[in-house]
Amino acid sequence: MNFLRNYLDKQKPKFEKGGKLYKLHSVFTGFESFLFVPNRTTSSGCNIRDAIDLKRTMIIVVLALIPALLFGIYNVGYQHFNAMGTLADTDFFELFFYGLWRVLPMIIVSYVVGLGIEFAAAQIRGHEINEGFLVSGLLIPMIMPINAPLWMVGVSTAFAVIIGKEIFGGTGMNIWNPALLARAFFFFSYPSMISGDKVWIAGMPDGFSQATPLAEAAQGLPTTYDMSSMFWGLIPGSVGETSTFCILLGAILLIATGIGSWKIMLSTFIGGYCMALLLNYTLPASNPYAAITPITHLIMGGFAFGAVFMATDPVTSAQTERGKWIYGFILGVMAILIRTLNPGYPEGMMLAILLMNTFAPLIDWFVVQGNIKRRLKRAKAMQL
Repeated sequence: MNFLRNYLDKQKPKFEKGGKLYKLHSVFTGFESFLFVPNRTTSSGCNIRDAIDLKRTMIIVVLALIPALLFGIYNVGYQHFNAMGTLADTDFFELFFYGLWRVLPMIIVSYVVGLGIEFAAAQIRGHEINEGFLVSGLLIPMIMPINAPLWMVGVSTAFAVIIGKEIFGGTGMNIWNPALLARAFFFFSYPSMISGDKVWIAGMPDGFSQATPLAEAAQGLPTTYDMSSMFWGLIPGSVGETSTFCILLGAILLIATGIGSWKIMLSTFIGGYCMALLLNYTLPASNPYAAITPITHLIMGGFAFGAVFMATDPVTSAQTERGKWIYGFILGVMAILIRTLNPGYPEGMMLAILLMNTFAPLIDWFVVQGNIKRRLKRAKAMQL
């Protein structure tokens, strides 16, 4: 890599102040910092130095997403050929490459639109380009309907980056998860594309009808999927949300590296379980979700994916240690509550996370104020 380092060093003066390409300074530094560790050092003040910077944090999250992404690509092909009735005559590679052919354009559109806007915003402001969209750009296609037209994916991504990030100041300043904001925009702008049977299977033939487990539950129909299928992920659904097993593999990596908060993950599952258990005993039998067991709720839809990859976003989640427990527990409760009591929206994780993103600073404020009051009481007691 020395030749690339030397080449960048030779080109750098052109992008520095006074150089003929200075207007593209942010773009150059963005690519340079992505390829190499920045060679700048702090010269004054008190600074905390750590080997884990934003770039490494984002790359670890991307690596944690890979198992769910690869399985999701395979599952897209599996669901397509199963709907066509030719699954028995199709090998693994045909399934995978068909899924890749459908998913890869969505990933490309997401990154091109999102990074293009972030590059433009950085140039206008004269700021450096951050690596925050490395994760959001992959999350967005993983939670979108596989049959979504690419222009809809592009518009939703643009809305999330401009309204969800840039107007607040960019990476680290946003109050809502950008990927979920893209899905929320898509859901309310193009509801026909994200509700109904046709959403979940790519290239579904005419006359074929199949629903996700959540859609079946919402209609009060007996589910055609057992617990094993829902855990391993061979069911219709968004690309990254079907396999709870692959999501748990990503969770292990996030927890082991300290990137994802295990407190938020665990408390979210506890909150969801407790709420589902309570509703099992309190809701009338006429509610189709009343009969669903708590464990089934946790592996259906986007609950596990949201708990592991969305709720733990370090920018939009609670920051205090006690606040993380409170934040995650209420999030799990709200997700099951919305899913169960809202007949027009069988999934509740997206709205629950966006709602808790809004209240995360308030949770931290109450936690901090509580700590201050307890310390003042201890100080007064010591004086006595």
